[in-house]
Amino acid sequence: MDLYFSPLACSMATRIALYEAGADAIYHPVDLKTKRLAGGADFRALNPMGQVPVLRTDTGELVTENPVVLQTVADRYPDAGLLPQSGIARTKVLQWTNFITTELHKLVFQPLLDPASNDGAKAYARTKAGPRFAHLDAHLDTREFLVERFTIADCYLVTTLNWTRAVAIDLTAWPAVLAYYKRTLARPSVARAVAEEFALYQAEQQRGAA
Repeated sequence: MDLYFSPLACSMATRIALYEAGADAIYHPVDLKTKRLAGGADFRALNPMGQVPVLRTDTGELVTENPVVLQTVADRYPDAGLLPQSGIARTKVLQWTNFITTELHKLVFQPLLDPASNDGAKAYARTKAGPRFAHLDAHLDTREFLVERFTIADCYLVTTLNWTRAVAIDLTAWPAVLAYYKRTLARPSVARAVAEEFALYQAEQQRGAA
């Protein structure tokens, strides 16, 4: 299994899931500015959209779109318990995963992180952040995870919450979300993924400045 990723991007959620599952994988960094792999190959040959993550399965299939990649990993390693196999329990995890991708990742964070966004787009995104974090805060007030245990939805949520530092969103306004973020960062799979990808991100920034 191969994961094509960019440091600290949404693909980190899949790295966390793979670590949770104890899965063997080969990790291929992608330069999202040039759309090139480390050896210079055009990443768009794997994903014409030029976006991470891309997962190459053991049978050679290419899977794109973060929620689907996460689901693929979870189904490949069911013993990790990252996604229930059926029923309403599975539906709830997928519901939260889709909330994160549509309401947080694309609506709030994408405009704030994209250098091409104008001030109006960024201001609009910030107006949308409050109600969505308030919804999360109410949900997490009495819960350790988004559902009864750590799942792919948590892999994705902690990855997106990590971006708050880059866009100056202060989580102290939502104490349950902040507490969730802090305790989830301490989880071994998350701590390992963040440390490794932060080091790769720093190295990438240094190369760009050289």
